[in-house]
Amino acid sequence: MRKIILFFLKPLSFLPALCMMYAIYSFSAQTGEVSGNLSFTVSYKIVEIGNDTFGVGLDEEQISYFATRIEYPVRKLAHMTEYFCLAVAVSFPFYVYGLRGFPLMLVAGLICVAFAAGDEYHQSFVAGRGPSKKDVMIDSIGAFGGIITVRIICWTFLAPFRVAKRIEERARRKEMARRRAEEREMARRRAMARRRARERDYDYDYEYKTENSGRKRAIRQTTRRTAPQSGREYPEHPAPRRRPEHSRRNARG
Repeated sequence: MRKIILFFLKPLSFLPALCMMYAIYSFSAQTGEVSGNLSFTVSYKIVEIGNDTFGVGLDEEQISYFATRIEYPVRKLAHMTEYFCLAVAVSFPFYVYGLRGFPLMLVAGLICVAFAAGDEYHQSFVAGRGPSKKDVMIDSIGAFGGIITVRIICWTFLAPFRVAKRIEERARRKEMARRRAEEREMARRRAMARRRARERDYDYDYEYKTENSGRKRAIRQTTRRTAPQSGREYPEHPAPRRRPEHSRRNARG
């Protein structure tokens, strides 16, 4: 049941990445005037907060001046922050699916850089805006920073689980080694038992054959001693008579 739930919940881990892509696309779809006003508003708010925090005592004109000065870095920092969050949202699902190390950086980095290039191309169709290779480089730096952050966070927080898994794997290997040793010992004992059985069978056959051969030899010797040496001992079997010499010469002559 747990595996089924994880099987259906894992694809939802890509949902933050899709939401972040939609947010970036929405910001890129703004015209140059709207985007500039948004950047100036954020910069003005930053200077105003700094003025109130440190008590510098700047008036509205000075705040506007400093906001104009920091508008460009704030805009580029916003680019890096967007793609930093996108990289985090893209890297985490791949980490959940088991992608680690350099393959994670390669896959997530290619996705983020490709989206940055596509986003800059999309800006070429927006009024008052245009594509910029520098923005792609800045977005890529933010993306790789997010990927490295994900790796560090996952490595840190998942270390106890990784150690526990390593200990479990080591215990499993020891158990398998013990079982293999027991199986080898049992196989060796069975082989020795078979060898001893063969040796017993061989000794039995040897003794049986030796005993039979000795018995047969005794029977042959007894038969040889009791067998008739000539036909004189048994009158019913008389020895063949030879013809006289002169009869054989007359037959030849």
